[in-house]
Amino acid sequence: MLSLDGKLAVVTGCGTRPPGWGNGKAIAVLLAHQGAGVAGIDRDHEALGETRRAVESEGGSFHATVGDVTDADTIGAFVEECHALSGRIDVLVNNVGRSAPGGPVELAPDAWQDQLDVNLTSAYLMCREVLPLMERQAGGSIVNIASVAGLRYIGKPQVAYAAAKAALMQFTRTTAVIYASRGVRLNCVVPGLIDTPLVQRLADLYAGGDLEGFRRRREAQVPMGHMGNAWDVAHAALFLASDEARYITGTEIRVDGGLTAATA
Repeated sequence: MLSLDGKLAVVTGCGTRPPGWGNGKAIAVLLAHQGAGVAGIDRDHEALGETRRAVESEGGSFHATVGDVTDADTIGAFVEECHALSGRIDVLVNNVGRSAPGGPVELAPDAWQDQLDVNLTSAYLMCREVLPLMERQAGGSIVNIASVAGLRYIGKPQVAYAAAKAALMQFTRTTAVIYASRGVRLNCVVPGLIDTPLVQRLADLYAGGDLEGFRRRREAQVPMGHMGNAWDVAHAALFLASDEARYITGTEIRVDGGLTAATA
């Protein structure tokens, strides 16, 4: 079940500095555990090295590239490197994401553009390079990591992030229909409030650095009474990447402990 033996998986934004597990790091390690060779890109050399060590400690293979996924030339070169590893790319997980506070008035134009570039354009650039390869090999799965912020207002004024993640989901649905007859599937994992090292940064941005108060508030929002973790996101991504999900395309799996169902 959920075997990725012989496949090559590409994961963006897969670095996490110690301690803890970010979504991308957990996804990379889990895909490797299930048999995939993994190629990852992150702009943080140290964080990327931590993921490499985690993958290799379990006997997996990991090709690491330091780079900016919002730069078209960087992405073109990275995808070419990945394809050269095995002559194919079977799985792509677009995991990069970053939130910035503010509504339309508070956000400067460059901050707005940065949010669109990081959370949306990065996925477009990766798909633009990978989709033709997957079409030629008559198969592949792309998993985009979105956010419940693209579905609901969840208590943080992050209009650009929310808009970008909503757009990412519609980008995924539309592209899934276009490529359904070409053997390529596209789906989204939609995380809710996930307990990763990023929570400290969010507390700094949205709660004046009060980490414990911010954590309590997040957990109180969730019907299950607690945040999820990176492995919850990773297991959903693994399922969508696997052949067991071969008849699933153009949809989303919400990993949110009931949050969006309770706020419909």
